[in-house]
Amino acid sequence: KLIGISAKAAAQAEKWFLPVEGGYLEPEGLEKTYRFSQHQLRDGVDILNSRKPFDMILPELGPYTLEYTSNGRYMIVGGRKGHIGMMDMLSMDLIKEFQVRETVRDVAFLHNEQLFAVAQKKYPYIYNRHGTEIHCLKEHGKALKLQFLDKHFLLASINSFGQLHYQDMSTGEMVANHRTGLGRTDVMRVNPYNAVIGLGHAGGKVTMWKPTSVKPLVTMLCHNGPVTAVAFERGGHLMATAGVDKKIKIWDLRKYEVVRTHHARAESLDFSQKGLLAASNGSLVEVYKDGGGHDYKIYMKHRMVKGYQIGKVLFRPYEDICSLGHSMGFSSILVPGSGEANFDTFVENPVETAKQRREREVHALLNKLQPETVMLNPNMIGNVRQPKKKEKKTKKEVEEEIEDAVETAKSTKVKNKTKGRSKPSKRAKKKEEEVLRAKRPLLDQYKEIGGNPEKKQRVGDKAELPKALQRFAKNKQS
Repeated sequence: KLIGISAKAAAQAEKWFLPVEGGYLEPEGLEKTYRFSQHQLRDGVDILNSRKPFDMILPELGPYTLEYTSNGRYMIVGGRKGHIGMMDMLSMDLIKEFQVRETVRDVAFLHNEQLFAVAQKKYPYIYNRHGTEIHCLKEHGKALKLQFLDKHFLLASINSFGQLHYQDMSTGEMVANHRTGLGRTDVMRVNPYNAVIGLGHAGGKVTMWKPTSVKPLVTMLCHNGPVTAVAFERGGHLMATAGVDKKIKIWDLRKYEVVRTHHARAESLDFSQKGLLAASNGSLVEVYKDGGGHDYKIYMKHRMVKGYQIGKVLFRPYEDICSLGHSMGFSSILVPGSGEANFDTFVENPVETAKQRREREVHALLNKLQPETVMLNPNMIGNVRQPKKKEKKTKKEVEEEIEDAVETAKSTKVKNKTKGRSKPSKRAKKKEEEVLRAKRPLLDQYKEIGGNPEKKQRVGDKAELPKALQRFAKNKQS
């Protein structure tokens, strides 16, 4: 009866908290989902969603990279030749567009849309939403990639010398500066589960870093050539890597084993909120879906105009949209089932007001995590630490304990007994037995520390020496 009542209550709560149901493409008969084109999908969706896919052609300022805010409402794009633009994806309005007249390698939002970082020719710069330069981060050097750790307010960058920098954006303090020792790399991604930074290197290795460790937490040999892309799933237990050896590998980070391998090239990888994996190769984008047991198979395909080289794929949070940054501009395509259908306004709110944004910013600063909390297993925080094994006592400490035990045994009074049992000889023998009984447990510890001289091995016929030392023994061993 109680089970039935709780099931009904859970069903009612699910209707309140999960009002929208997510869905995927469902083929009929011999149909294949990867054969559906974007034109067919646009005809089958409502007017609001049909406006979301678009193509922005800017051939003179590409190739483009892009980034979304954590709630998916705002998008920033950066052209290689200095073009920066910020858009409100809810109303499809252009907020700000300006030209920095320098090479732009990467862009990244900070805690909200009010501030964003741009990796330019010599240094990363911080701008506000009006395009005003706020800071120049000269300590980062020539940054190639940027990632922001929103729970820790840390901006991470990897520069052309293979140096990984962490800087606190709330205080301006440089938290860490690590030399990877594996050369130049522009493959960097943050694991959303534990805020660990993953770097892909030219030797086929993937390393994972945290701010408080000089050496990598994990070093994995993933490919037989340079790593071209790395992506982490939302749950943090799956990692996808791509290399020049024409392989896309999906790894289980709990066992550090390959669970699936696809023979294909990829210049960029990204996991959606629902676990879909997008991979770009030239002008082709392929989306893989988990059929169960990490059995990823092709779910959708989309080919751009011939000659468009896709540099970055990125799923939009809380929407069934995948954005592409390519050599001729940037585009968006429909990918049904990629985004989370329901959002929690206490975590992320795509339709938040200015007042809600300010309140969320204050709460985020109050709840800011320290750099020490970045670790492979964040569930360890708050657990009870197991007691350490007791260290072995020194020889001097054991000797002092033996002396104390002997004095205690000698000072104990022996009861007087009748019928000749309290003779001086018997009383002395009784005290000797008490002393030996007190010393016995401590003598075993003393022998373990100092060794037993009676059991020392003598070099002779019975000693087993290596062949190189047998000739030094008095009686040579056969």
